Amino acid sequence: MCTSSQIIGSLLVLSVLEIGLGVSSVAVGAVSFSLALREQTPQLGDSSPVWSGVCFLLCGICGILCAKKKSGLVMILFSACCICGLIGGILNFQFLRAVTKKTSSLYPLHLASMSLACIGIGGCTLSSWLTCRLASYEQRRMFSEREHSLHHSHEMAEKRLRAIEITDLPSCPMVPLTPELPTRNLPNRNKMEMSIKQKNMKPGVFT
Repeated sequence: MCTSSQIIGSLLVLSVLEIGLGVSSVAVGAVSFSLALREQTPQLGDSSPVWSGVCFLLCGICGILCAKKKSGLVMILFSACCICGLIGGILNFQFLRAVTKKTSSLYPLHLASMSLACIGIGGCTLSSWLTCRLASYEQRRMFSEREHSLHHSHEMAEKRLRAIEITDLPSCPMVPLTPELPTRNLPNRNKMEMSIKQKNMKPGVFT
């Protein structure tokens, strides 16, 4: 399973490739369109590499932004640019195939534009797939972080409730120590002890 860093790295590589393809397609399209203006009346497919390259260029720029920010809005924008790049590349290939003639002097330029369009279509397809994977990974990460935060807040709430219960327990009243009561009838007690001792003594002790 691809990690987030691997997905971002692949997305950056494809985005740089899309930027290069876009610049190359615009350059080749501009040259072929200028030559078509000199030699013959320009047709619809002569300028198609230019706007196809613009779509690839926008797709690459949005891909770099998506790899850096990883926000939902940027991912949606990048997916839309990838779809535009796919449509532009397919239409560019179809238009060039319709107007290209092997006897024409523009045949090598049209062939190069069609090759760039095919590579750009593949890059947009892979970029869309990587964007879906990145969005799924970010969704799982946000869900796990939210679950962890909820679990942490639940534990903190339980600790607070326990602390409140402990502080709210009724305190046991302290029973004051009562001093010993004074002994009453002490002379009577002493007389009884003396009489018991005299009875237990042997006869003949006292004369």
